Amino acid sequence: MRHPIINPNQSYTFRDYFDLNPPIDELLAYFGYTKRTEMCNWAKADVDLSFFAGLKQQFEAHLRITELTTETAKREVLVAPILLNLGVYLQTKVYIEYPLQVSKQLKGKIDYYLPCQGKGNLLVVEAKHDDLSRGFTQLAVELIAFDQWLDENDKPLYGIITIGDAWRFGILDRLSKQITQDIHLYRVPDDVEELLRILIAILEDKPC
Repeated sequence: MRHPIINPNQSYTFRDYFDLNPPIDELLAYFGYTKRTEMCNWAKADVDLSFFAGLKQQFEAHLRITELTTETAKREVLVAPILLNLGVYLQTKVYIEYPLQVSKQLKGKIDYYLPCQGKGNLLVVEAKHDDLSRGFTQLAVELIAFDQWLDENDKPLYGIITIGDAWRFGILDRLSKQITQDIHLYRVPDDVEELLRILIAILEDKPC
């Protein structure tokens, strides 16, 4: 008899799934979800980005004077500025290390959580050790936790896995219980304007 992918009697945090690195398809199947990978065609908000003027230049200037050799450095230089400016622009909260407990196997802290009231929701996970693959596994589990935590509706849930200079989207279809991993990577600072337009569309609930 085959043993389950994780111990059903054991407690796990979101970070544990990153460390364990189980086969993601089997892990999601354990929770009743599936995964696919494809090139997603994201809508981009047609808005004036003058509020963010200078952000790309700021990144380039900061990268000239510091080395991003730690996760803390990447977070402070590349990740937090985008999300905090986005929160101010959209007048929405930006929760950092947001605590969530759905069950003993779906619990932990979300690196960043942006809820746009009555509109979209966004989770952001910083991948440890620059490992986007294992980081996406952690993001997928966090999306599952949010699916079970939030009120039932047909709106998809969105997430991003980032290592600072590279960002990858994921989306959970709440009706089909399927998580899609976007093939495309968005680079910071090169793609920051395109990234912002996608993030604004998601949080304004106009992602498609």
